[in-house]
Amino acid sequence: MNTFSFKSVFAASIFLAGTAGCFAQDILVNSLKLNASDKSKENFKFTEVINLGTTSVKSQGSSGTCWSYSTNSFLESEMIRLGKQPVELSQIYSARNVYVEKGVNYVRMHGAITLGDGGALHDVINMYKKYGTVPREVYTGLNYGTDKNKFAEMGALMESVLAAVVKNPNGELTPNWQKAYAAVIDSYLGKVPENFTYKGKNYTPQTFAKEVVGINPDEYVEMSSFTNAPYYQKTTMMVPDNWSLDQVYNVKVNDMTDVIDNALKKGYTVAWATDVSEKSFSWKNGVAYVASKKFDDMTAEEKADMFNGPKAEPEITPEMRQAAFDNYTTTDDHGMHIIGLAKDQTGKEYYIVKNSWGETNDYKGFLFVTKNFVKYKTTALLVNKGGIPAEIAKKLGV
Repeated sequence: MNTFSFKSVFAASIFLAGTAGCFAQDILVNSLKLNASDKSKENFKFTEVINLGTTSVKSQGSSGTCWSYSTNSFLESEMIRLGKQPVELSQIYSARNVYVEKGVNYVRMHGAITLGDGGALHDVINMYKKYGTVPREVYTGLNYGTDKNKFAEMGALMESVLAAVVKNPNGELTPNWQKAYAAVIDSYLGKVPENFTYKGKNYTPQTFAKEVVGINPDEYVEMSSFTNAPYYQKTTMMVPDNWSLDQVYNVKVNDMTDVIDNALKKGYTVAWATDVSEKSFSWKNGVAYVASKKFDDMTAEEKADMFNGPKAEPEITPEMRQAAFDNYTTTDDHGMHIIGLAKDQTGKEYYIVKNSWGETNDYKGFLFVTKNFVKYKTTALLVNKGGIPAEIAKKLGV
Protein backbone atom coordinates (compact mmCIF):
# COMPACT_ATOMS: atom_id res chain seq x y z
CA MET A 1 0.00 0.00 0.00
CA ASN A 2 1.21 3.46 -0.87
CA THR A 3 0.86 5.43 2.37
CA PHE A 4 4.01 7.53 2.23
CA SER A 5 2.35 10.95 2.11
CA PHE A 6 -0.13 10.01 4.85
CA LYS A 7 2.64 8.77 7.12
CA SER A 8 4.70 11.88 6.42
CA VAL A 9 1.85 14.06 7.69
CA PHE A 10 1.70 11.85 10.80
CA ALA A 11 5.43 12.10 11.35
CA ALA A 12 5.32 15.88 11.30
CA SER A 13 2.34 15.91 13.66
CA ILE A 14 4.05 13.60 16.11
CA PHE A 15 7.22 15.70 16.10
CA LEU A 16 5.23 18.81 16.92
CA ALA A 17 3.26 17.05 19.64
CA GLY A 18 6.34 15.67 21.37
CA THR A 19 5.18 12.08 21.10
CA ALA A 20 6.73 9.03 19.48
CA GLY A 21 5.24 5.99 17.83
CA CYS A 22 1.88 5.92 19.61
CA PHE A 23 -0.25 8.73 18.28
CA ALA A 24 -1.95 11.27 20.52
CA GLN A 25 -5.69 10.85 20.29
CA ASP A 26 -6.58 14.34 19.09
CA ILE A 27 -4.01 14.33 16.28
CA LEU A 28 -4.88 10.91 14.96
CA VAL A 29 -8.66 11.13 15.24
CA ASN A 30 -8.63 14.26 13.08
CA SER A 31 -6.30 12.63 10.55
CA LEU A 32 -8.40 9.48 10.25
CA LYS A 33 -11.54 11.34 9.22
CA LEU A 34 -10.16 11.57 5.68
CA ASN A 35 -11.85 8.50 4.17
CA ALA A 36 -14.90 8.19 6.39
CA SER A 37 -18.33 7.44 4.97
CA ASP A 38 -21.64 8.78 6.22
CA LYS A 39 -23.39 5.54 5.27
CA SER A 40 -20.92 2.96 6.55
CA LYS A 41 -22.86 1.79 9.58
CA GLU A 42 -26.03 1.10 7.61
CA ASN A 43 -24.06 -0.89 5.00
CA PHE A 44 -22.26 -3.16 7.50
CA LYS A 45 -24.36 -5.67 9.43
CA PHE A 46 -22.26 -7.11 12.24
CA THR A 47 -23.34 -10.05 14.38
CA GLU A 48 -21.41 -10.70 17.58
CA VAL A 49 -20.04 -14.22 17.99
CA ILE A 50 -17.93 -13.60 21.12
CA ASN A 51 -17.91 -10.49 23.29
CA LEU A 52 -15.86 -10.82 26.46
CA GLY A 53 -15.96 -8.66 29.55
CA THR A 54 -14.29 -5.28 29.48
CA THR A 55 -14.40 -2.00 31.33
CA SER A 56 -15.65 1.29 29.86
CA VAL A 57 -14.00 3.04 26.93
CA LYS A 58 -11.46 5.66 27.99
CA SER A 59 -9.73 8.61 26.31
CA GLN A 60 -5.96 8.93 26.28
CA GLY A 61 -6.31 12.62 25.44
CA SER A 62 -3.36 14.48 23.97
CA SER A 63 -0.79 11.87 24.89
CA GLY A 64 0.90 8.95 23.16
CA THR A 65 -0.05 6.51 25.91
CA CYS A 66 -2.22 4.09 23.91
CA TRP A 67 0.09 1.23 24.93
CA SER A 68 -0.73 1.88 28.59
CA TYR A 69 -4.46 2.35 28.06
CA SER A 70 -4.78 -0.80 25.95
CA THR A 71 -2.71 -3.04 28.20
CA ASN A 72 -4.30 -1.79 31.41
CA SER A 73 -7.70 -2.42 29.81
CA PHE A 74 -6.42 -5.91 29.05
CA LEU A 75 -5.46 -6.39 32.72
CA GLU A 76 -8.89 -5.18 33.79
CA SER A 77 -10.44 -7.84 31.55
CA GLU A 78 -8.12 -10.39 33.10
CA MET A 79 -9.62 -9.47 36.46
CA ILE A 80 -13.09 -10.08 35.01
CA ARG A 81 -11.96 -13.45 33.62
CA LEU A 82 -10.67 -14.40 37.05
CA GLY A 83 -14.05 -13.62 38.61
CA LYS A 84 -12.87 -10.44 40.29
CA GLN A 85 -14.58 -7.07 40.42
CA PRO A 86 -12.55 -5.06 37.89
CA VAL A 87 -10.79 -1.91 39.01
CA GLU A 88 -10.03 0.93 36.62
CA LEU A 89 -6.26 0.87 36.82
CA SER A 90 -4.12 3.98 36.55
CA GLN A 91 -2.81 4.14 33.01
CA ILE A 92 -0.63 7.10 33.92
CA TYR A 93 0.94 5.26 36.87
CA SER A 94 2.26 2.72 34.37
CA ALA A 95 3.33 5.49 31.99
CA ARG A 96 5.03 7.53 34.71
CA ASN A 97 7.18 4.57 35.74
CA VAL A 98 8.05 3.91 32.11
CA TYR A 99 9.10 7.53 31.64
CA VAL A 100 11.50 7.23 34.58
CA GLU A 101 12.94 3.93 33.37
CA LYS A 102 13.13 5.20 29.79
CA GLY A 103 15.07 8.27 30.94
CA VAL A 104 17.65 6.11 32.71
CA ASN A 105 17.98 3.95 29.61
CA TYR A 106 18.25 7.03 27.36
CA VAL A 107 21.18 8.38 29.36
CA ARG A 108 22.89 4.98 29.45
CA MET A 109 22.61 4.89 25.66
CA HIS A 110 24.02 8.45 25.37
CA GLY A 111 20.75 9.57 23.81
CA ALA A 112 20.91 7.03 20.98
CA ILE A 113 17.50 5.43 21.65
CA THR A 114 13.84 6.43 21.50
CA LEU A 115 12.38 8.96 23.91
CA GLY A 116 8.85 10.40 24.00
CA ASP A 117 5.43 9.09 25.02
CA GLY A 118 5.59 5.88 23.01
CA GLY A 119 5.85 2.46 24.58
CA ALA A 120 5.06 -1.21 24.09
CA LEU A 121 2.54 -3.67 25.47
CA HIS A 122 5.18 -5.38 27.59
CA ASP A 123 6.01 -2.08 29.30
CA VAL A 124 2.83 -2.27 31.37
CA ILE A 125 3.56 -5.85 32.41
CA ASN A 126 7.16 -4.99 33.26
CA MET A 127 6.12 -1.97 35.34
CA TYR A 128 3.37 -3.99 37.05
CA LYS A 129 5.95 -6.59 38.04
CA LYS A 130 8.45 -4.02 39.33
CA TYR A 131 6.22 -1.27 40.76
CA GLY A 132 2.77 -2.80 41.21
CA THR A 133 -0.28 -0.79 40.25
CA VAL A 134 -2.85 1.61 41.70
CA PRO A 135 -6.48 2.53 40.90
CA ARG A 136 -6.93 5.45 38.56
CA GLU A 137 -8.79 7.35 41.26
CA VAL A 138 -5.60 7.30 43.33
CA TYR A 139 -3.30 8.50 40.53
CA THR A 140 -4.98 10.27 37.60
CA GLY A 141 -1.89 12.10 36.35
CA LEU A 142 -4.00 15.25 36.04
CA ASN A 143 -1.90 17.55 38.16
CA TYR A 144 -1.72 20.59 35.91
CA GLY A 145 -5.19 22.07 35.58
CA THR A 146 -6.73 20.01 32.76
CA ASP A 147 -9.35 17.28 32.78
CA LYS A 148 -7.55 15.15 30.19
CA ASN A 149 -3.98 14.16 29.41
CA LYS A 150 -1.96 16.85 27.67
CA PHE A 151 1.69 15.87 27.70
CA ALA A 152 3.51 17.99 25.11
CA GLU A 153 4.88 20.58 27.54
CA MET A 154 5.99 17.90 29.99
CA GLY A 155 7.59 15.93 27.18
CA ALA A 156 9.56 18.94 25.99
CA LEU A 157 10.92 19.58 29.48
CA MET A 158 11.78 15.91 30.00
CA GLU A 159 13.71 15.88 26.75
CA SER A 160 15.53 19.10 27.65
CA VAL A 161 16.66 17.69 31.00
CA LEU A 162 17.94 14.50 29.43
CA ALA A 163 19.67 16.37 26.60
CA ALA A 164 21.57 18.41 29.19
CA VAL A 165 22.55 15.25 31.06
CA VAL A 166 23.79 13.50 27.93
CA LYS A 167 25.97 16.54 27.10
CA ASN A 168 27.71 15.81 30.43
CA PRO A 169 28.85 19.38 31.18
CA ASN A 170 30.68 18.32 34.37
CA GLY A 171 32.66 15.66 32.56
CA GLU A 172 31.24 13.06 34.94
CA LEU A 173 27.60 12.37 35.73
CA THR A 174 26.26 12.68 39.25
CA PRO A 175 23.18 10.75 40.47
CA ASN A 176 21.34 14.04 41.03
CA TRP A 177 20.11 14.22 37.45
CA GLN A 178 17.72 11.34 38.14
CA LYS A 179 16.11 13.33 40.98
CA ALA A 180 15.78 16.39 38.74
CA TYR A 181 14.29 14.34 35.91
CA ALA A 182 11.77 12.62 38.19
CA ALA A 183 10.84 15.98 39.70
CA VAL A 184 9.86 17.30 36.25
CA ILE A 185 7.60 14.30 35.68
CA ASP A 186 6.07 14.47 39.14
CA SER A 187 5.39 18.20 38.84
CA TYR A 188 3.03 17.40 35.97
CA LEU A 189 1.68 13.98 36.88
CA GLY A 190 1.87 14.12 40.68
CA LYS A 191 4.00 12.17 43.11
CA VAL A 192 3.40 8.45 43.27
CA PRO A 193 1.69 7.45 46.53
CA GLU A 194 3.74 5.16 48.74
CA ASN A 195 0.49 3.90 50.25
CA PHE A 196 -3.19 4.69 49.84
CA THR A 197 -6.63 3.69 51.04
CA TYR A 198 -8.99 1.80 48.75
CA LYS A 199 -12.41 0.67 49.96
CA GLY A 200 -11.39 1.18 53.56
CA LYS A 201 -8.13 -0.77 53.41
CA ASN A 202 -4.57 0.49 53.17
CA TYR A 203 -2.32 -0.69 50.34
CA THR A 204 1.00 -0.03 48.70
CA PRO A 205 1.11 -0.32 44.89
CA GLN A 206 2.73 -3.73 45.29
CA THR A 207 0.19 -5.08 47.78
CA PHE A 208 -2.68 -3.72 45.70
CA ALA A 209 -1.36 -5.57 42.65
CA LYS A 210 -1.02 -8.78 44.62
CA GLU A 211 -4.15 -8.71 46.76
CA VAL A 212 -6.71 -6.91 44.58
CA VAL A 213 -5.69 -7.28 40.93
CA GLY A 214 -4.20 -10.69 41.54
CA ILE A 215 -2.59 -11.46 38.19
CA ASN A 216 0.77 -13.17 37.72
CA PRO A 217 2.89 -11.05 35.34
CA ASP A 218 4.93 -14.11 34.40
CA GLU A 219 1.89 -15.67 32.71
CA TYR A 220 1.86 -13.23 29.80
CA VAL A 221 3.45 -13.89 26.43
CA GLU A 222 4.23 -11.36 23.69
CA MET A 223 4.64 -12.39 20.07
CA SER A 224 4.95 -11.11 16.53
CA SER A 225 5.80 -12.53 13.09
CA PHE A 226 8.91 -11.90 10.99
CA THR A 227 10.65 -13.82 8.22
CA ASN A 228 14.12 -12.56 9.18
CA ALA A 229 14.29 -14.53 12.45
CA PRO A 230 13.73 -18.22 13.33
CA TYR A 231 10.15 -19.20 14.09
CA TYR A 232 9.16 -20.22 17.62
CA GLN A 233 12.18 -18.54 19.16
CA LYS A 234 12.57 -15.16 20.79
CA THR A 235 13.80 -12.19 18.79
CA THR A 236 14.27 -8.53 19.63
CA MET A 237 11.28 -6.52 18.42
CA MET A 238 12.90 -3.99 16.11
CA VAL A 239 10.52 -1.05 16.45
CA PRO A 240 11.49 2.38 17.81
CA ASP A 241 9.19 2.23 20.83
CA ASN A 242 10.85 -0.94 22.12
CA TRP A 243 13.17 1.26 24.16
CA SER A 244 13.84 -1.59 26.62
CA LEU A 245 14.93 -3.92 23.79
CA ASP A 246 12.57 -6.65 25.00
CA GLN A 247 12.30 -9.85 23.02
CA VAL A 248 9.11 -11.41 21.66
CA TYR A 249 8.29 -14.86 20.36
CA ASN A 250 8.39 -15.09 16.57
CA VAL A 251 5.47 -17.08 15.18
CA LYS A 252 4.06 -17.67 11.71
CA VAL A 253 1.56 -15.23 10.22
CA ASN A 254 -1.45 -17.54 10.58
CA ASP A 255 -0.38 -18.43 14.13
CA MET A 256 -1.25 -14.90 15.23
CA THR A 257 -4.92 -15.21 14.36
CA ASP A 258 -4.96 -18.83 15.57
CA VAL A 259 -3.75 -17.56 18.96
CA ILE A 260 -6.35 -14.78 19.07
CA ASP A 261 -9.17 -17.14 18.03
CA ASN A 262 -8.22 -19.72 20.61
CA ALA A 263 -7.80 -17.11 23.34
CA LEU A 264 -11.22 -15.56 22.68
CA LYS A 265 -12.93 -18.95 22.63
CA LYS A 266 -11.37 -19.76 26.00
CA GLY A 267 -12.37 -16.41 27.52
CA TYR A 268 -9.06 -14.55 27.21
CA THR A 269 -8.83 -11.11 25.62
CA VAL A 270 -5.70 -9.95 23.76
CA ALA A 271 -3.67 -6.73 23.83
CA TRP A 272 -2.80 -5.66 20.29
CA ALA A 273 -0.16 -3.32 18.84
CA THR A 274 -0.60 -2.37 15.20
CA ASP A 275 -0.24 0.09 12.33
CA VAL A 276 -3.36 2.24 11.92
CA SER A 277 -2.17 4.68 9.27
CA GLU A 278 -3.57 2.69 6.35
CA LYS A 279 -6.22 4.34 4.19
CA SER A 280 -8.34 1.22 4.79
CA PHE A 281 -8.45 1.91 8.54
CA SER A 282 -11.34 4.21 9.42
CA TRP A 283 -11.69 5.26 13.03
CA LYS A 284 -14.83 7.26 12.28
CA ASN A 285 -16.54 4.26 10.69
CA GLY A 286 -15.00 1.73 13.09
CA VAL A 287 -13.81 -0.62 10.34
CA ALA A 288 -10.37 -1.79 9.20
CA TYR A 289 -9.50 -4.16 6.36
CA VAL A 290 -6.79 -4.70 3.73
CA ALA A 291 -7.66 -3.01 0.45
CA SER A 292 -7.15 -5.06 -2.71
CA LYS A 293 -5.93 -2.00 -4.63
CA LYS A 294 -3.50 0.77 -3.73
CA PHE A 295 -5.29 3.93 -2.71
CA ASP A 296 -3.52 5.99 -5.38
CA ASP A 297 -4.75 3.56 -8.03
CA MET A 298 -8.40 3.82 -6.98
CA THR A 299 -10.95 5.87 -8.83
CA ALA A 300 -12.78 8.64 -7.00
CA GLU A 301 -15.83 6.35 -6.81
CA GLU A 302 -13.80 3.51 -5.31
CA LYS A 303 -12.31 5.82 -2.70
CA ALA A 304 -15.75 7.12 -1.73
CA ASP A 305 -17.02 3.55 -1.45
CA MET A 306 -14.20 2.18 0.74
CA PHE A 307 -16.32 1.87 3.89
CA ASN A 308 -19.75 1.37 2.41
CA GLY A 309 -20.00 -2.32 3.20
CA PRO A 310 -17.73 -5.42 3.10
CA LYS A 311 -14.88 -5.51 0.58
CA ALA A 312 -12.70 -8.23 -0.89
CA GLU A 313 -9.18 -8.57 0.53
CA PRO A 314 -5.92 -10.07 -0.72
CA GLU A 315 -4.43 -13.03 1.11
CA ILE A 316 -1.59 -12.06 3.42
CA THR A 317 1.72 -13.86 2.89
CA PRO A 318 4.76 -13.79 5.19
CA GLU A 319 6.71 -12.04 2.43
CA MET A 320 4.05 -9.37 2.00
CA ARG A 321 3.97 -8.73 5.74
CA GLN A 322 7.78 -8.55 6.05
CA ALA A 323 8.09 -6.22 3.06
CA ALA A 324 5.68 -3.80 4.72
CA PHE A 325 7.87 -3.74 7.84
CA ASP A 326 11.02 -3.30 5.82
CA ASN A 327 9.75 -0.46 3.60
CA TYR A 328 8.12 1.46 6.49
CA THR A 329 4.53 1.02 5.31
CA THR A 330 3.97 -0.89 8.54
CA THR A 331 4.99 1.14 11.57
CA ASP A 332 4.38 0.72 15.28
CA ASP A 333 1.55 3.22 15.59
CA HIS A 334 -1.02 2.23 18.14
CA GLY A 335 -2.10 -0.14 20.91
CA MET A 336 -5.65 -1.44 21.32
CA HIS A 337 -7.53 -4.30 23.01
CA ILE A 338 -9.17 -7.23 21.21
CA ILE A 339 -12.24 -8.31 23.18
CA GLY A 340 -14.38 -10.37 20.81
CA LEU A 341 -15.29 -11.77 17.42
CA ALA A 342 -18.06 -10.81 14.98
CA LYS A 343 -19.27 -11.64 11.46
CA ASP A 344 -20.55 -9.32 8.76
CA GLN A 345 -23.50 -10.07 6.50
CA THR A 346 -21.28 -12.12 4.16
CA GLY A 347 -19.99 -14.34 6.97
CA LYS A 348 -16.51 -12.78 7.08
CA GLU A 349 -15.02 -12.67 10.58
CA TYR A 350 -13.79 -9.51 12.29
CA TYR A 351 -12.24 -8.94 15.69
CA ILE A 352 -14.07 -6.58 18.03
CA VAL A 353 -11.48 -4.06 19.21
CA LYS A 354 -11.67 -1.56 22.05
CA ASN A 355 -9.83 1.71 21.51
CA SER A 356 -8.78 4.59 23.81
CA TRP A 357 -9.98 7.59 21.80
CA GLY A 358 -13.25 7.99 23.65
CA GLU A 359 -16.68 7.19 22.24
CA THR A 360 -16.13 9.31 19.16
CA ASN A 361 -16.89 6.91 16.29
CA ASP A 362 -19.82 4.97 14.81
CA TYR A 363 -19.47 2.19 17.41
CA LYS A 364 -18.90 4.28 20.55
CA GLY A 365 -15.20 3.53 20.92
CA PHE A 366 -15.03 0.06 19.33
CA LEU A 367 -13.93 -1.16 15.88
CA PHE A 368 -14.40 -4.20 13.67
CA VAL A 369 -11.07 -5.34 12.22
CA THR A 370 -10.65 -8.14 9.66
CA LYS A 371 -8.36 -11.06 10.34
CA ASN A 372 -6.31 -10.16 7.27
CA PHE A 373 -5.68 -6.68 8.64
CA VAL A 374 -4.43 -8.26 11.86
CA LYS A 375 -2.18 -10.63 9.94
CA TYR A 376 -0.77 -7.82 7.84
CA LYS A 377 -0.44 -4.93 10.28
CA THR A 378 0.14 -6.41 13.75
CA THR A 379 3.40 -5.36 15.38
CA ALA A 380 2.81 -7.37 18.56
CA LEU A 381 0.24 -9.38 20.53
CA LEU A 382 0.15 -9.91 24.29
CA VAL A 383 -1.88 -12.78 25.72
CA ASN A 384 -2.11 -14.96 28.79
CA LYS A 385 -0.28 -18.17 27.96
CA GLY A 386 -3.46 -20.05 28.90
CA GLY A 387 -5.03 -18.67 25.72
CA ILE A 388 -2.35 -20.04 23.38
CA PRO A 389 -3.24 -23.23 21.43
CA ALA A 390 -1.47 -26.27 22.89
CA GLU A 391 0.54 -27.03 19.75
CA ILE A 392 1.85 -23.47 19.49
CA ALA A 393 2.54 -23.27 23.24
CA LYS A 394 4.60 -26.48 22.94
CA LYS A 395 6.68 -25.02 20.11
CA LEU A 396 7.30 -21.88 22.14
CA GLY A 397 8.05 -23.82 25.32
CA VAL A 398 5.59 -21.84 27.42
